[in-house]
Order: sequence, then C-alpha cells, then structure tokens
Amino acid sequence: MILMNDFKAIPAELRQAIMDAVKRVIDSGYYILGKEVIDFECEWAKTCGTGFAIGVGNGLDAIEIALRVLNIGPGEEVITTPMTAFASVLAIMRAGAIPVLADIIPETALMDTESVRRCISDKTRAVLLVHIYGQVCHMDEWNGICRERGIALIEDCAQAHGATWQRKVAGSFGSIGAYSFYPTKNLGSLGDAGALVTNDSDLANKARCLRNYGQSIRYYHPVIGMNSRMDEIQAAILSEQLKWLPQFTERRRMIASAFRTGIKNPRVRLLAEPEERESHVYHLFVVACDDRDELQRHMNMKGVQTLVHYPVPIHHQEPCLSIKKDPLGLFRSEAHAKTCLSIPCNPQLTDSDLEIVIDAVNSF
Repeated sequence: MILMNDFKAIPAELRQAIMDAVKRVIDSGYYILGKEVIDFECEWAKTCGTGFAIGVGNGLDAIEIALRVLNIGPGEEVITTPMTAFASVLAIMRAGAIPVLADIIPETALMDTESVRRCISDKTRAVLLVHIYGQVCHMDEWNGICRERGIALIEDCAQAHGATWQRKVAGSFGSIGAYSFYPTKNLGSLGDAGALVTNDSDLANKARCLRNYGQSIRYYHPVIGMNSRMDEIQAAILSEQLKWLPQFTERRRMIASAFRTGIKNPRVRLLAEPEERESHVYHLFVVACDDRDELQRHMNMKGVQTLVHYPVPIHHQEPCLSIKKDPLGLFRSEAHAKTCLSIPCNPQLTDSDLEIVIDAVNSF
C-alpha cells in the first residue's frame, strides 16, 4: 500500500540524526524551555523571515495565543473558512471570540475575499487566513482588506511551512502567524508541537508569557496563562527535520508537477496550478471528483491510500450548526467537501510509486 505519510521511509541519515538529538536532550538533563527550544525558535524565525518565533504545545494553542495577545475575545468576531481542520475554529471559540465563516474559491479551496467582505461587521476584529493545502496567495489583497477595515490578519500556517508569496514566507505577512508541527506536517515533530511567528516584540513577549502559565519571571504571574510549552525533545527533533525541509519541499513540488502532467482522467479535476511555484508547498495534493467515494474505493483497491480534507465543513459539525456565516451561504465549501480527495504527495514517494498513483487515477 502506498501511504499518505510513510514515516518509516525517512532517510536513514535523518533517522539517526533524530535519535542523536533525543539522546542529546536526555544527556543534557534539561527537558522544558531550554537551549533546544531557544535554538529552534531562532532558526524558525530566520526561516520565516520574522524577528521572533515562540514555541508552543501545538497548532491549536498557537492560534488561541495569537488571538489572546491581540486582545481578541468575548463578543468579538473572527472571520475564517469552513474548509479547515476543526482546530482553527476551536481556537477562536477557546479564546472566547465568535467565529464567522466565509466561503471559498472552488479552484483552490482558499478563502474568498468577496465572501470575507460580506462577513465583516462592526464586531469583526480579525481575519484568520488558512493557507489550506500549503498555498499562499494574493497576500497584498488580504493585507489591504485588513488595513482598510482596521482589523488584524492572523495566518494559520499549519499546512504551509516554507510557502512564499513574492519572496515573503507564510506567517510574515500579518500581525502574527501560527504553525503546527504535528507529525504529518511538512515540518513535523514526533508528537505535538507548534509555534507563533511575528515581527512585533510586544506580541512575542506576551505569547511567551501566556504559554507558560502567564508567568513573566519565575513565580510572578501578571496574567492568566496556559500550559503550552514546546518541550526540548520536540525542539531538538524539529531542528534536525528543518535541515531537510528545503529538499523535501522540492520533492513535493516535483511530485505535484508529475501529477499535473500525468493525470489525464476527465472525471478527475485538479485544483488550480499556483501563480508562483514557491507559493505552494503541497502539504496535500488534492483532486476533485463528483464520484469521490467511488474514486477513493478504486484507489484503495489499486493499493493507494487516500484521505479527504475535509469531508464535513465546519458549519455542519454538531457544535457549529448555528455558527455565523456569509449571508449568501457557503455553497462552494459544501460542494468541495463532497468532491475533494487527497492523494499521496509525501517526499518519500519513489518515481515508481508516482506511476502507480497516476495509473490508479487514470484507470478510474
């Protein structure tokens, strides 16, 4: 079976480096918010082109902390997309704010600016822009909308590690960016981990305080915080994984190019090709098919694992049935949820694996 993510297939050199990193932490005797976290934060900030990176427990916490350092909370609205992992909206709820859902662009599944404009009210404090599937696009327009209305732009970069738009990296466009390092991400840990990136020193200092019980200095807690600290082992592992990220990203783009060239089934639609090659890091390669479930069964029979990202849009989830949304509806998101299918695009795929995946799609 060709897997969506084959963790056992990572290069032997990287595997050994990860094991050495874990041993380094064990031998140090320091396990929480130590040198490994500081070193990774410095490297990740440099990679993202930001002044600061703050390691946290996971991507959900990263978004919640981003909202809280911007003082966004009860009674205030945050616009985001229904086509995302539930964590994006859950973070808004946990911060006490009100999520409002805008529709997507069918060709990319990215949030639609016109739908966002329809969702803006006098209670809107931020747009949470999800760089879905690894795409960063038209950031000048997003910044323009937010400046025009005096609201914050928060980037959900959980799927966009290293993606760029006009040479700027995801997370560096808005007030603050939130990353997840869940194992399946392009830059993944061996457990849960996340980070915030920003160029604002005040936001960075507030985030460091919030992640550690609201502690400013040891035993002094000026605010109510949370326990969301990146541990030393995950930071050490991420530092080793980061060295391979450019190589793995290039492999993902080569795989995507092969799919775009090789998939020729009229029943299967590809999402739009990015305007800038470097703007897409292909966390996921997504196709669309009106008979999606049949296609998925066919792929499984051909020995190819597939997944759906995401089969249930946020406003169809039980806790969100009465959620605020675009007054014209979310019909494009609903249509995408019924037709989208993710096929394997991980950098461990071999050229022969690619042929099998392409043949499986074309034979449907």
